[in-house]
Amino acid sequence: MSDWENREKRESRESREDWEKRSTVRVVAPARPRKLAKVPFVELADGRLQGVVSSGSDIERVYVSSVEAGTYAFACSTNNNRPCGGARGSFCNHIRALVGEAVLQYGAERVARSLRVETGDGEPTAAGVTAVMTGARPAPAETRTAATVFSRFLRHLAYLELAPSTAPLPEMQWFPTARAVA
Repeated sequence: MSDWENREKRESRESREDWEKRSTVRVVAPARPRKLAKVPFVELADGRLQGVVSSGSDIERVYVSSVEAGTYAFACSTNNNRPCGGARGSFCNHIRALVGEAVLQYGAERVARSLRVETGDGEPTAAGVTAVMTGARPAPAETRTAATVFSRFLRHLAYLELAPSTAPLPEMQWFPTARAVA
């Protein structure tokens, strides 16, 4: 073999090894364990805190709630696009529960940073983050993002139904590498 072929083979092997190292998804452990019955899905995505909150009165109803970063504009509606009766002019209990569970999942500092909430000195808490946001008297937002959030939640549930396996899932291959910068 020529030097050129040896070098090409070595670079190909190094490239493959590098890809294998980068093809893993870093899993961030929750800040604290949380119960999934009340808020089964919460995420910090698309410049919002968003998620799905179970109804306290109807087992078949869930609410899709969100709070935008910076403006704290909020939205809450049922899974069939009916407006939340409690979200009239201020945060409803679904949004408060969402903030509380997000703090359990991601930690108060990360939630406050993502939503651009200045809680002052000391360690932020769910109550402190919520108080700052409600004190800003945010406006209701449109609920057009509810369908996307609910769809993500349903997709999340589909993965829970899969049998445990270490084999890669082809549809998950589009995720960025662990070292990618957002």
